[in-house]
Amino acid sequence: MKNMVKSGFLCFLFLVKVMSVGAQSVLEHVNMFIGSTGKHSTEYGGTIPAVSEPFGMTQWCAATRVNGISRTCYHYDDNRLIGFMATHQPAVWMGDYGFFTLMPQVGEIQIQPEVRSVVLNHSQETATPYYYKVNYTDAKGNEVGTEFTATSRCAFFKVTYPSNGKALLFLEASREKDGGGIQILPERQEIRIYNKERHDSHLGPRLYNFKGYYVLRFSEPFAGYGTWNNDDVFKDKCSEEGSHAGGYIEFEDNIRSVEVRIGSSFIDYSQAAYNLNEEMPDTLNFEQIKEKVKEVWEKNLDKISVKEASDEDLDIFYTAFFRTMQYPREFSEYGRYYSPFDDRVHEGVSYNAYSLWDTFRAQHPWLQLTQPGRINDMITSLIQMYQEGGWLPKWPNPTYTNIMIGTHADAVIADAFVNGFRGYDVEKAYEAVRKDAFCAPRGDYRWGDRHYWNGDYEARGGLTEYLQLGYVASDKTNESVSRTMEFALDDYCIAQMAKELQHEDDYKVLMRSSRNYLNLFNYRTGFFQARKSDGSWGKTEEGFTEGGKWTYRFCVMQNVPDLISLMGGTKAFCTELDRNFEEGYYRHDNEPGHHFAYLYDYCDRLDKVQKRIPAIMKQHYQNRPDGLSGNDDCGQMSAWYLFSALGFYPVTPASGEYALGIPHFKEIVVHLDGGKILKIKAPDLKKGQPLTHVRMNGKLLEKPFVSVKEIMQGGVLEFSSR
Repeated sequence: MKNMVKSGFLCFLFLVKVMSVGAQSVLEHVNMFIGSTGKHSTEYGGTIPAVSEPFGMTQWCAATRVNGISRTCYHYDDNRLIGFMATHQPAVWMGDYGFFTLMPQVGEIQIQPEVRSVVLNHSQETATPYYYKVNYTDAKGNEVGTEFTATSRCAFFKVTYPSNGKALLFLEASREKDGGGIQILPERQEIRIYNKERHDSHLGPRLYNFKGYYVLRFSEPFAGYGTWNNDDVFKDKCSEEGSHAGGYIEFEDNIRSVEVRIGSSFIDYSQAAYNLNEEMPDTLNFEQIKEKVKEVWEKNLDKISVKEASDEDLDIFYTAFFRTMQYPREFSEYGRYYSPFDDRVHEGVSYNAYSLWDTFRAQHPWLQLTQPGRINDMITSLIQMYQEGGWLPKWPNPTYTNIMIGTHADAVIADAFVNGFRGYDVEKAYEAVRKDAFCAPRGDYRWGDRHYWNGDYEARGGLTEYLQLGYVASDKTNESVSRTMEFALDDYCIAQMAKELQHEDDYKVLMRSSRNYLNLFNYRTGFFQARKSDGSWGKTEEGFTEGGKWTYRFCVMQNVPDLISLMGGTKAFCTELDRNFEEGYYRHDNEPGHHFAYLYDYCDRLDKVQKRIPAIMKQHYQNRPDGLSGNDDCGQMSAWYLFSALGFYPVTPASGEYALGIPHFKEIVVHLDGGKILKIKAPDLKKGQPLTHVRMNGKLLEKPFVSVKEIMQGGVLEFSSR
């Protein structure tokens, strides 16, 4: 009887906890370490526990390794800490730029990362979107504590040193050939650092004026200082420049706590100081800044509330939500921005770090739903890149990088346009996307992913043959099948803009080319296949990007009924789609297949969608450091989960509709723009029955689709079994 009472009481406490989730701060459910490790060295979540405000220009993160292309600065499985970075690296596959590293030390300065590293104990870490803290002990037993908070362009560090030993701060301005420099101003208790490095510089144009600038202000006077270059240390020297250079600061013996406020800029030191004054004024202390940033995150995460959910599910959900509010990053600084597309400073607003090959699918549509106030500026930023550099970018980091295929800025712009976002130069936007569709870049035959910059920009590599033959020829251009499929999708998106802007001739041409996938469909095999310029078939596994023939077999998002017809009708199509999942061809860890489960909707089989989605979520999204099966890619993996948790997904960009799925929770409330509210209800969710009767504001939906604009107007979307 006693055990029964105890058991009942524990159940009661669990129910109270579940039912009162709304009273807790949703920030408690952001697990900063999800996706920060995995079995493969690069094929994992690729996330880091970086601190900044939403869409922050500069992120600040503990560093466990020297980062670079295919190496982020933090990896959960590492057991050594080498410092703390100001970083702009947006994804594991991309490089960093304009960065610097600092590290509190005790005794003598240690320069090289393998020498200055200390043991990292995760039990001594606190990581949140607004605050990070870690305590560590160096090789001589000295205990140091470092904590920091950060706004969009600035950081506030607080360092606690041990009661004995010389307290100093190591600063690394540069570590590669492009170099950097440091200037120490002891009379002002200030340091200035610049860094010219761009890991992706070989992939884009040379930028003569590019620098990441930092102004550091200290709470305590300098008892000593110096610089270093490679392994040579120069005491009392105030400035240093070089490929591997930096400096250090010493503090008085009685100083045990030091605060450092840091402003960053891509414009100049004056702008970095201005940013610091705006975001971290002297009138606010560390705790006040920390609380301010916390409130910003809470306000943004509170836009969605979930009822009757476990802590496990809430951790996964709100971590994903957090990840979608990191990119694209702000790149303007209070009305001005440095453009890495013409190497000049302009007036206006700017964003950067668009992982467009990934994020056009779900991340950008998700931002339309949850961050509508930023969309017009994000589109304006893309248009500015076109005006300043000549083409829309495919993966700006921060300038052209020749990464991936397709010109999916077209899809992002057209999708925003179709869904009612018009706060930008619409005709200039159309001019930009139209150029992608009709103007081949110079030398587009020789193109390959990550091709070294030679004065041209890829745009659509292989477009010459695409325009002449109706497909990218495999004997002329690499990745020809995937290119053809991606170009055709982008053409469909551009066509939707052309139609509404009354460019009728363009509309007709683009709609015809949006079906160019037909020219690569081999009716004998039932797959899309490479073709040479003479019309003959290429090899069956030739011409694909990050996938194979099974992946691109279902990549006709712009005309799924056509694809169903090609495969012999709805029954045959469903059979082949079943094979894709059941025979191991589906790879959720890569983006081309993210829409696959929702294709059953086009066969009016919502029940099959509802069977697949929970299984995908369970397998690929877990609440642990290796909880993401593939790179988050600037929010795309997370956005897929969030849309799917809400019960719908944007299969076709610029179509103005979502395909239905199944909610992950019984009730979700989304606070939309203008005070509107969307409630998503699924009261029968746990009963194990398909919820194929869906009503929008009480009206039964005849097809498993719902209008984007209808969702954005708010109301009640209810899933039921009858």
